[in-house]
Amino acid sequence: MGRLFGTDGVRGVANVELTAELALGLSEAAARVLTDAQEAAGGEARRPVAVVGRDPRASGEFLEAAVVAGLAGAGVDVRRVGVLPTPAVAYLTGSLGADFGVMLSASHNPMPDNGIKFFARGGQKLADELEDRIEAAYREAAEGKPWDRPVGAAVGRITDHAGGAEDYIGHLLSALPARLDGLKVVVDAAHGAASRVAPEAFARAGAEVVAIGTDPDGLNINDGCGSTHLDALRAAVTEHGADLGVAVDGDADRCLAADAAGRDVDGDQIMAVLALAMREAGALRRNTLVATVMSNLGLKLALEREGLLLRETAVGDRYVLEEMKRGGYSLGGEQSGHVVALDHATTGDGTLTGLLLASRVAATGRPLAELAGVVTRLPQVLINVPGVDKGRVAESAELAAAVAGAERELGTTGRVLLRPSGTEPLVRVMVEAATAEQAQRVAEELAGVVRTALAVAPVGNG
Repeated sequence: MGRLFGTDGVRGVANVELTAELALGLSEAAARVLTDAQEAAGGEARRPVAVVGRDPRASGEFLEAAVVAGLAGAGVDVRRVGVLPTPAVAYLTGSLGADFGVMLSASHNPMPDNGIKFFARGGQKLADELEDRIEAAYREAAEGKPWDRPVGAAVGRITDHAGGAEDYIGHLLSALPARLDGLKVVVDAAHGAASRVAPEAFARAGAEVVAIGTDPDGLNINDGCGSTHLDALRAAVTEHGADLGVAVDGDADRCLAADAAGRDVDGDQIMAVLALAMREAGALRRNTLVATVMSNLGLKLALEREGLLLRETAVGDRYVLEEMKRGGYSLGGEQSGHVVALDHATTGDGTLTGLLLASRVAATGRPLAELAGVVTRLPQVLINVPGVDKGRVAESAELAAAVAGAERELGTTGRVLLRPSGTEPLVRVMVEAATAEQAQRVAEELAGVVRTALAVAPVGNG
């Protein structure tokens, strides 16, 4: 069996890979490991408390029951907050003084999937070392190794925290630099975890709200809507004559947008708009934005023109967050719309991102298209090359020479990124250039070199 924890918790097809038994066992293990970690760090010896939330997937109902049972059976008092976004569970873990939090969601994945994500005290993402210890404890218990189960009054108690949504909305509104009065905003909640709180937060901030994707039935999450399917948002913005639209994903940790003409505004453009707003307010620490290597070169060029710095990380929001904490930065994110405003959230928050973006439009009186125009996105081509030896990317002289030649041709108006896939036997070739034709040609040429230089040797007959 491979490692259970991926880059964002434990995910799989609900009731196939992610079963009730797995959810219960992981929750028991997490309760033991995280409680021990708190005590080892000098925390007070008391009955631990956990916040548990979920998105509206049908499978979340039985998985929540398993998680809650596992926690209470391990002596943890549970505050069940119901259907709320991932960043809301992270926030409530901190605001309620809980020892840890649990979110049941597969984010932007299709409905049959689900996932379990644990937060440490304060709503912080778990360190790899803690995930490894939880997994080890789970496997030991699954193999029959006994542990001291609480009995009698020592078992955990379960209560519903009905005020979670109100607490979270209040937190969102407190982060806004300007109200949204006079703006008409389309909000697409992906029939997901933010179906109630996102439209409500925008309305209380003063916007006229057109809400779509806000009727979850347990089966329609991310189905043709939300940040992974922007057609519905584009159509609604133009149909209703809105000033802008924002779309979150199933657990509302991402946000993408559309301007008044229904044109996409991606995560790179959103980060640039927010970075300039934060610099103006003196809130962009070290005048630096943190983004991954997959962000468009246009973002870097825009920041350079504005006198701002860009710190690049490996792909994945966890690496962005690690760099932000290491360097003391206040804003970071990904092209996909996973944006972290560290002064207000411990993780990506799609609703907060959308509110901050709309607040900038309201404060400046400038349309979103004009604000987002600070970034001129360069044409980008991505080709996946399967069936090659991805482990030899760094050692191939032939490939290195081809990349160097491409970089000389592109100069400062383009770039090349070759990246072995972390999960599949393929190499990703990404090229940005001044024109789409040049990007396509260079990408295809490099993909051809990858196929020949990294070809897998045939198996011999004898």
